[in-house]
Amino acid sequence: MSFKMQRVHLYHARVDDKPGGVAARLKKLAEAGAHLEYVASERSADHPGMGDLYVAPLSGSGVLAAAREAGMHEVGTPIVMRVEGDDKAGLGGRVTQAWEMAGINLHGLVLSAVGGKFVGYATFDTVADANKAATILAELGTA
Repeated sequence: MSFKMQRVHLYHARVDDKPGGVAARLKKLAEAGAHLEYVASERSADHPGMGDLYVAPLSGSGVLAAAREAGMHEVGTPIVMRVEGDDKAGLGGRVTQAWEMAGINLHGLVLSAVGGKFVGYATFDTVADANKAATILAELGTA
C-alpha cells in the first residue's frame, strides 16, 4: 500500500450564519479561478450568528487578491493534513488505532474511498501530533 500525507495551508473567513454566507465568499474565489480541494464551514462556537469558513488551496496573485477582498487570510490552526492512498477494507480503523496507540488525539477526520483509492483530511491539535501521524502512516504504508 502507498500513502501520502501533506499539510494543507488553510485560508479562513468569518461568515454570516445565514443562507448565502458561505456562497458569497466562494463565488469571489470561483470568479478569480480558484480550484478548491478543501472547503469546510461550521457555526462559530464563540461568535453567535457567525460561522467559520476554511478553504484550500489558494495560489496565484489573482486568486490571493480575491481571497483578501473576500476577507480571507491564511491561518496556522486548525492543523489539517491531506491524506491519500490505496484503499483497503478496515484501513481507517487500522490507521486511527495506530494513531491512538501513539497518543495522538484527532481533532477531526473525514475520509472517502472511490475506485480503490482514498482521500481525506485529518485535523490535529498540534504540529507535533500531525508529524507523528505522518510518520506512522508512512510506516503502515511500508508494512
